Amino acid sequence: MRLASVGSNCIDYYSNIDGGRSYPGGGPVNMAVYAVRNGGQASYIGPIGNDEYGKIMYEAVRAKGVDVSHMHVAEGKTAVSQVELINGERVFGDYDEGVLSSYRLSDEDIDFIAEHDMVVCDLWGKVEGQFRDLKARGIPTAFDCATRPEDEAAQTAMPYTDYLFFSSDDGDTPELRKQMKEYHDRGPKLVTAMLGTRGSLCYDGSEYHAYGIVECDNVVDSMGAGDSYIAGFLGGIADGLSIEECMHKGAATATETLKYFGAW
Repeated sequence: MRLASVGSNCIDYYSNIDGGRSYPGGGPVNMAVYAVRNGGQASYIGPIGNDEYGKIMYEAVRAKGVDVSHMHVAEGKTAVSQVELINGERVFGDYDEGVLSSYRLSDEDIDFIAEHDMVVCDLWGKVEGQFRDLKARGIPTAFDCATRPEDEAAQTAMPYTDYLFFSSDDGDTPELRKQMKEYHDRGPKLVTAMLGTRGSLCYDGSEYHAYGIVECDNVVDSMGAGDSYIAGFLGGIADGLSIEECMHKGAATATETLKYFGAW
């Protein structure tokens, strides 16, 4: 698979670790890194600032084997999320989207994306309004709604999304299944709910497919687990695997990420 990951990136800044530690990440960036980790190819398309964090992001992503030829350097700040680790739990503070605030794909970016097997974006990527254009180019599309599938960005992208993902803490309930069917009716081929330790549920328009987790013998950190699942699942789609096999690949990829601190 050659994956185009589009949109958001951010530095996760932990103020109370070693006097301040910076970790590069953001959903699409993470997915690109995991796609390469799984043996595929990936490009990241999005903006970074011309600041020190931008340099950190560029070098870190490039070092993981991701194509950064369309990581655009803009005048301003790279996006930053403030994070604290309190009693083992991650607590998110302020988020400054920096140069992401005015991001838009260029025609040249869209031409480049169309050379890939799949394109993925997330809720904060700023390109949901251009998903129609991407869909029109014939490239399969994927969108991560995080925990907010009702947000305007997710709703805008949904009719032009082939593979829709969102996260839920509620488990497999009749209400969740109804919600997934409603989303499927708006356009996606597959709607997948990631349920944390309860596994995942995928709806294909006629059947619900449930899958558990791949056990992890040493859970260190859950950062990036959902992004890992998506990267693994989409890799399975590109390989022509069944839905259950895609769900297994997603779960197995997530388990690898659970074994170390930070997204990657």
